[in-house]
Amino acid sequence: MNIKRFAYWITTAALLFVMLAGALGELTRQWGTIETHTVLGYPLYVLNIIGIWKILGALILAVPGLPRLKEWAYAGMFFDITGALLSHAFVGTGTIHLLETGSITLLVVASWALRPSSRTFGNLTFPTFSFVKRPSVLS
Repeated sequence: MNIKRFAYWITTAALLFVMLAGALGELTRQWGTIETHTVLGYPLYVLNIIGIWKILGALILAVPGLPRLKEWAYAGMFFDITGALLSHAFVGTGTIHLLETGSITLLVVASWALRPSSRTFGNLTFPTFSFVKRPSVLS
């Protein structure tokens, strides 16, 4: 196993643990989740929605195949965690919350960036803004 694949599985395992533990805490109202969501100004029913989505996202990342759903799961996790990061920053809940959510954001990005080609949905392409005239297909 090469170093990139090993790093992918370590970061992904840590990410899955964090997501599943967070979902469990949100769905069972553990670890101060009610207090945190109340301080941030979220209604408590959001705990159920986020908890279920975290479980589904973690399952999608864990199973083989489903490359498009994996992209959506990574995007959802990124939006969830960066939303939490910004919420903590705007409310001013303290540095520890910023470090915690910032670290989880880095896990999401690292897992996404290190994933093997078998777990990607095509290749990234970037537009080129070349002024070189290309032959027309219609001519």
